[in-house]
Amino acid sequence: MKAAARWITGLLIVIAALLAIRAELPRILNEPGLWDFGSFVASGRAASEGLNPYGIYPLTLRVELPGFESWNPNLNPPISALLFQAFDVADPYVTYQVWRWISVAVYAAAILLLVSRVKNRAEALVIAVWAFALAGFWDTLFLGQIYLPLVLAGVAAWLLLERGVGLWAGILIGIIVAMKPNFLVWPVLLLLSGQHRSALAAFITAGAISLIPLAIYGPDVYLQWFELVAADGDRALFLTNGSFAGLAARAGIPSIGLVLGFLLLMGLAAWALWRRPDVLTVSAMALLASILASPLGWIHYTLFLLPVIVMHWNRMLMRVVALLLIIPVPFIIDQLGKPAWTQLTVGSVYGWSLVLCLAILIADEWRRIRQHGQRKPDAMPLLERHYRQSAS
Repeated sequence: MKAAARWITGLLIVIAALLAIRAELPRILNEPGLWDFGSFVASGRAASEGLNPYGIYPLTLRVELPGFESWNPNLNPPISALLFQAFDVADPYVTYQVWRWISVAVYAAAILLLVSRVKNRAEALVIAVWAFALAGFWDTLFLGQIYLPLVLAGVAAWLLLERGVGLWAGILIGIIVAMKPNFLVWPVLLLLSGQHRSALAAFITAGAISLIPLAIYGPDVYLQWFELVAADGDRALFLTNGSFAGLAARAGIPSIGLVLGFLLLMGLAAWALWRRPDVLTVSAMALLASILASPLGWIHYTLFLLPVIVMHWNRMLMRVVALLLIIPVPFIIDQLGKPAWTQLTVGSVYGWSLVLCLAILIADEWRRIRQHGQRKPDAMPLLERHYRQSAS
């Protein structure tokens, strides 16, 4: 990318980011409700009392919007019911605010880890401002969600993989998988590409964590979770779901979403076995596929793509992805109840941004195949190549 184009797009991103932050901040400061955090407190409280942590209780969130109504109980795996008991140690409205500030702190740490590696200070500042404007970040704070500590774990795992510290990276990935099982794609593709140490560490960690609820609550808690997840298909329509399933549901052909997700996963599995890509290339594909192929790929999951987007920051199209992902959630939700074509286009901008991101990654890999043929890709980590380019 030419210097002038990089400067202009960087300025546009900063301006758009500041406008997004200005639009989002009042929503956070003036919100009196508990939202998803209330569902988490209800789940933890039920588990502590020997009740079903996936039931409907007074604090469980009910969403009522034009064209969409649904209860929103805790959808996380059973280990979450144990962790969420900590949210009930004080008045939920107090712990909601405390958790919000903890989330901001750990997200700031994740951004600092990423931008500290970018040699060009001006570009590092642009990336930092953009990261704090992401729609997934603000909606996570608004809902009282749990994504941001997991995002920090994901960024740390990525950087550890870059340094060749596979064991500790795998442990962090395992923690993510235990809380968000759709990210199981990450260690699976690592294993298929030959990154055995990190993959096995992730599997063992996720498995060990997942056994804890069995010992405390018994097997019924997993049956209760499976029943809830299996009955949750209608939620795919919600506009902040950016997966193939969400796009297909809004197009009126929900089965296509499952087919596309399956084909993507099978294609990436074959690619990982055949090409044995470097650890960051396979991680980038895995993180993106974890969202696109999932039945529910919420906008919050796009925060896990931070290192992927930074790795390709010098590509103009990736900057388009970066801009689309800062469009505030209230604007997207306002498209609910509008004609189907509006919901599939404007209302599905998060999903289309992920499709564009996938096209960028596929195009890059195709370019490498044409350049190197059957040879193993350059051993220099891709993120380090980006840092060197940014320094120029």
